[in-house]
Order: sequence, then structure tokens, then C-alpha cells
Amino acid sequence: MQAVILAAGKSTRTYPLTLTRPKPLLKVANKTLLEHNLDAVKNDVSEVIVVVGYKKDQIKKYFGKKYGKIKIKYVEQKKQLGTAHALLTAKKYIKGKFLLMMGDDIYSKEDVKKCMEYDYSILAVKVKDPRNFGVIIEKKGVMRDFIEKPSVPISNLASTAFYCLDKKIFDYLKNLKESKRKELELPDAIRLLSEDEPVHVVKTKNWMPIVYVWDLLKADNIIRKRKNFIGKSRIFGTVKNSSVGDNCTIFGTVKNSIIMDNSLVMEGSLVENSIIGENVIFDGQARSKKNVYPEIKGKKIKVSNFGTVISDKVIAESVIIKPGIRISPGKKLKGKIMRNV
Repeated sequence: MQAVILAAGKSTRTYPLTLTRPKPLLKVANKTLLEHNLDAVKNDVSEVIVVVGYKKDQIKKYFGKKYGKIKIKYVEQKKQLGTAHALLTAKKYIKGKFLLMMGDDIYSKEDVKKCMEYDYSILAVKVKDPRNFGVIIEKKGVMRDFIEKPSVPISNLASTAFYCLDKKIFDYLKNLKESKRKELELPDAIRLLSEDEPVHVVKTKNWMPIVYVWDLLKADNIIRKRKNFIGKSRIFGTVKNSSVGDNCTIFGTVKNSIIMDNSLVMEGSLVENSIIGENVIFDGQARSKKNVYPEIKGKKIKVSNFGTVISDKVIAESVIIKPGIRISPGKKLKGKIMRNV
């Protein structure tokens, strides 16, 4: 069996970390998002087709042609024209039944197994606000309708964008029309498929969506089960409930945070509910605060407890960073940091 993983998007909502890497290479519990998903399907598929685009060479270099026993093939989506268009780029390599999933969320082995029990299935989750999701209407476990981001929610059952399909889906993809977003939308094809074939709805509580940078902290905590995950690094200070990558040196205190590879946290420093990228030198205070409102694409979003995000190759000297701030790659900082830089 095959799997198709869509990993071509640019993901501006996870800036500044995705200024220097594609989103599927962001790490949670010291593994990339793409590795977590390859682990979820590795016992059930023999080949994975990865649809790449933004910073594609990084993904190709990181994984090569194999992951364990799984063969990896890459196809490029040269223009970002929607999820249906991304799947069409893989059409010539599809042999029969296959799994389709996003490369920047995290799925579980258990849910993979459940979805594979059917010829056609979709993985769904109950959400409080379904307006930002594809919304599913189902009856007795079978999909009856599928609406992309409705302004008036008609169900609280949202798609996780994980499917079990076969080559028949391409009969519907080839006749799709562009949506209002000027994209070919996969939900439109799934809805057409459901008019001819039963698409079973599998419900989950295990899906971990990574929409914003702080979602990495939440997923990291769940996977680690509140234990430390520390790579080949030197810890002279204190690390609590955090992930620390390889070749790091920690002299200060790190709590509830993610420290990526090759970074240094100086003595007397505090990193709390924060993310520090690769090759960072940090000297200062990155404290967290409850109910922070970072602004993403002109919209303020409430985060229950959040510190800061520091991207790659930043040098921070004697800094005090206001909670909710995001620091772009390569910056040199000193003193109080009160706004995004």
C-alpha cells in the first residue's frame, strides 16, 4: 500500500520558524512533523509519495530515498493551487488504494489502522469552532456532506485532512472548478465521491493540528508526557518538562519549552513556554504569561500561556523579551524587546 503526504506549503502562520525551513521539518519531541507521520504509517505502507514545494531540497536532503523500510518518492507542486492540485501531481505514481495526509499535522498509528478498515474513509474530530475547518455532516458513520470553512457552522465535526482512498478519486479531481480562493479544493472531490461510494467517518481524539508556532509546544508536551526529551547535549543548568535537541549547552533554566539543535542558553537565563531555534545564543529572560494575544496576519489570537519564539541564528545579549514576541532569523538583540523584530 502507498501513502501520499502533502508537504509543499509555505505556512506563513508558523513564521518566523518557517522562514528558514519547511513546516514539515519543524520538530516536536526532537522529531520532525514528517517523521512522526512516517512513523504512524510505517507498518502499513511500503512507499510514500511526498508532495514538496517550498524549500523542497531541505526535505529531500533530510530523508533521502528511504525511511526505514519505506521507499520515498518526491513530486513537486510548483504552484500552490490547493490540496486537490497537490494530489493530482502524484497521480501517475498511484497504483491502487492509498492513504492521504498532511505533512504538517500529527496523526496516530491507531487512527491509521481504523481508517484502513474501509475502502473510503475520512478522519474527523469534534471542535468548538468549526469555521476554520472543512465541516462534515454524517449519518450512521457515513459522510453525507462536506463543506469547506462554512461561515455558519452546520456541524461541529471537522476534517483532519486524513483519508483512505483509491485511484477513483482522480475521476472527480479532473473535473473540479476553482474555489473562491482560486484553488482546487480536495473536499469538493471527496463530496462528489461520497455521492457514489460510502465514505466512512472515523472519529479521533488523537489528532494534533499544528497551525501556529505555539501548537508545537502543546504537541511536544503531549508526546513527551511531561517528561524531558534531551538529545546529545550538555545540561549544566535546569531543564523541566522540555525538549532539547542535539549539540546544545544549557547553563540557565528551561521550562516547558523547545530548544532546537546547536543552541546555547547562558547562565542566569530563563526560557519559559518558549521556542528557541537552531544556532541561537540566548542570554536573558524569555518569561511566559497567561492569556497572551500575538497578532498573526492582522488578527490577534488568544494563547493561554506563551513566552516567545526565537528563530535561527539569533544572538540575544542581556535581553528581556515581552511575552508573545516573535524574533526573525539572524537578529542581534540587546535590552528590552517589546515588539516583533
